Amino acid sequence: MCLGVPGRVLRVWDAESGARMARVAFPGEERDICLAYLPDLAVGDYTIAHAGFALTRIDEDTARVTLATMAEYGVLDEMGVTP
Repeated sequence: MCLGVPGRVLRVWDAESGARMARVAFPGEERDICLAYLPDLAVGDYTIAHAGFALTRIDEDTARVTLATMAEYGVLDEMGVTP
């Protein structure tokens, strides 16, 4: 089972390969993800990613509620991160 954790876009760029990429801050870590499916994501947007690809955009309130709920139920603790 995969767990979709909200992340905030910190930076967006076009890679040499032509792929649109973003640096995204997830609880406890930052990752580079591909924006092939959501090329219009911008700095400050929130997303759910899987296998290195941004899959959906979510609003900030949804991201905050989701992270708070995950923290409340100990999901983030089990992952070894804090929101």
